[in-house]
Amino acid sequence: MFDIGFSELLVIAIVALIVIGPERLPTVARTLGHLFGRMQRYVNDVKADISREMELEELKKLQSSMEDAARSMQNSVNKEVAETESQLNKLAEAPEPASAPQPAPAEPAAKTASSQLELGLDTTPQAPAQKQA
Repeated sequence: MFDIGFSELLVIAIVALIVIGPERLPTVARTLGHLFGRMQRYVNDVKADISREMELEELKKLQSSMEDAARSMQNSVNKEVAETESQLNKLAEAPEPASAPQPAPAEPAAKTASSQLELGLDTTPQAPAQKQA
């Protein structure tokens, strides 16, 4: 981090021993260690906050792009529905072509009977089977 070698640390320790003295050196070193730990935790917290903010921004961008895609899909579906509805309304309003003359009531029964005969269906009612004793 600070790019300090072993020889440089040794020189700093000797100067600290001479300036601070041997009695107070352990308490000063402990205090410096606590301050250094606090500084590292603070830097890590700031990095984590920045990372969370970046992720939040990415999620907001993703959300807005998904909302835009959903909106465009909804618009296209609404457009297709409106077009289909207008086509159906035009077909419903169009005059119906002249219809063929209506068949007499006897004709449908005859058609039904002939279709049943073609299929081999028996239209005569059958007597229920006798119960065996």
